[in-house]
Amino acid sequence: MTQARSRLVAAMVALSAIVINTSAFAQTAAPASTIDKADTAWMIAATGLVLMMTIPGLALFYAGMVRKKNVLATMAQSMAATFLVSILWAVAGYSLAFTGDGAYIGTLDRLFLNGITLESVSALARNIPESLFMLYQMTFAVITVALVAGSVADRIRFSAFLWFSVFWLFLVYVPIAHWVWGGGFLGAYGVVDFAGGLVVHLNAGVAGLVAAIVVGKRRGYGSENLSPHDLSLAVIGTGLLWVGWMGFNGGSALGANSRAVMAIVATHLAASAGAFTWMALEWWTRGKPSVLGIISGAVAGLGTITPASGFVMPMQGVLIGVVAGGVCFWACTWLKHKLRYDDSLDVFGVHGIGGLIGTIFAGVFAVGALSASAEMPGGISGLLEGNPQQLLAQLYGIGVTLLWSGGMTFVILKVVGLMVPLRVRHEDEIMGLDVSQHGEALQ
Repeated sequence: MTQARSRLVAAMVALSAIVINTSAFAQTAAPASTIDKADTAWMIAATGLVLMMTIPGLALFYAGMVRKKNVLATMAQSMAATFLVSILWAVAGYSLAFTGDGAYIGTLDRLFLNGITLESVSALARNIPESLFMLYQMTFAVITVALVAGSVADRIRFSAFLWFSVFWLFLVYVPIAHWVWGGGFLGAYGVVDFAGGLVVHLNAGVAGLVAAIVVGKRRGYGSENLSPHDLSLAVIGTGLLWVGWMGFNGGSALGANSRAVMAIVATHLAASAGAFTWMALEWWTRGKPSVLGIISGAVAGLGTITPASGFVMPMQGVLIGVVAGGVCFWACTWLKHKLRYDDSLDVFGVHGIGGLIGTIFAGVFAVGALSASAEMPGGISGLLEGNPQQLLAQLYGIGVTLLWSGGMTFVILKVVGLMVPLRVRHEDEIMGLDVSQHGEALQ
């Protein structure tokens, strides 16, 4: 009996030693977490702000600028982009855009979010949980798809928009996001895009222009009154977009840091300058400053500063906003009528042109000190700091985005057109998309 007890005690001691040693090994072997609580808190807030930009921001902004009979249908497109893109992004979009180091596309390592845990981080954002990085990037994909719908408002069939959203997300948005932000060939070449001048605004603007041409003009365009139903909705939507842009551009610093603050300051000043410039030009040329012009100028300033917001100083943001207000005003008035395309809500004139200008300005005005890091002590400098190569890289990125987005959007629309009609019937367009597509109407 005594011998048995001795053996039992010895076994328990040995087992305890193994457990203690294993725990110690686990503690020393597990890598220290790089997740920062302050950065995580800010990025949670920024993610909410960017989602707010689509619902309700963009939904109200677009709905206020269409006719009463199409308000609900326009809102439905923003809602559909939100839920459809969100699911597709979680299933495969995130993995293809932000995993792996392929020059042209990512991997399927995160298919169905496989491998994302409480402690996992992305190599592109090591200071926040990977699940949060995935969600933040999801909100960018959502609003980019939703933006395109504005070009074909009042006439696109809802089922066609759903199919278009699926194909366009995977064939246009995901590849360009990977090329610029996910380790693809544009980023490797040196192209910079702080928060989406190429990936979001130029991409959506070009796609919108192609869609407007392929789908065709609205019935009565140029001969009937197609004025906005309720600009008060558009003003509220603009306010939500403006505030949400703080998360859009400030959040792209991926942390609660000084660079995020500088991006927010430049963003707000650019929006203010854009609104003032558009208002002044309209007052000068038409005799009165319209509310529609003021909010259009604000959004032009916001879209144009986006790619440069984390690379430029606040006063340069003011200059960018002034140029944005002037050039986008010209694009939405003279250029649009000269080329005779019907971009219903001026997605190309505001977002496409704005994204293009802002991407160029990033290559001109980039201040190295704003992006300096341990990996890159000198940061990213632009033409004014003696680096003309950055401007050339930006022009290259613009060219690639124009060709890929424009060409693939055309192909996608033709394929979708073989599956379902792209636009509603003539009588349904006269009736209104609210009733013909959704069986509902505003009273």
